Amino acid sequence: MPAPRTAWTLVAALAALLVPIPSPAASQCSSGDGYTYAGLGSASRANGIAATISSVSLPRVEGGHAAAWIGVGGSGAGPNGADVWLQVGLSAFPGSPSALYYELKLPGRAARYVEIRRNVAPRERHRLAVLELASRPGWWQVLVDGRPVAAPVRLPGSHGAWEPIAVAESWDGGVGACNSYAYSFEGIALATAPGDWHPIAESYVLQDPGYRIVRRGGMSFLATSRS
Repeated sequence: MPAPRTAWTLVAALAALLVPIPSPAASQCSSGDGYTYAGLGSASRANGIAATISSVSLPRVEGGHAAAWIGVGGSGAGPNGADVWLQVGLSAFPGSPSALYYELKLPGRAARYVEIRRNVAPRERHRLAVLELASRPGWWQVLVDGRPVAAPVRLPGSHGAWEPIAVAESWDGGVGACNSYAYSFEGIALATAPGDWHPIAESYVLQDPGYRIVRRGGMSFLATSRS
């Protein structure tokens, strides 16, 4: 699932920026590439991100998919502008329940979507993390409820270079579908050293037309469709 168009490469310009919501008449639920986002990005680099993610209700997916994830990397984030990312979260597709997944994109390879567990019920909470290994700079681990779910992977160009993100995503499936969701992100934290977790100090907001975030205390928010 591609990284948001405005993430990582425009962090300095977007720090602490709240993107205004268009009027209902102008609002759409699909962008030019079919992807829309609602979430928070860190304005500083870090060695990992963690959050407790749940779906408040079953997403209504008319086409494509809906997802809520945390991750690092992005489009053009790797060496020589290569697409490189690692993310973990919840996903939903038409006619199917939510699932836990992670996705890996390496230079010159197709993105690899891996389903961790099916049938994740609404309001079922999981603590998710993407963390760089202290003993192996540039190598990253996906954790679900404190346990690794895959072998560490090397992400080229990642060490000391990326700003993590926590975001909900919708893809319209190429048919202009308006997918609805309500995802909860709780206790978002960044790692700047092994075991050193702290809230995001500075962040920017991603809020595409048709979707919004509702800020809560303690670095938490609800990402939801406006319909």
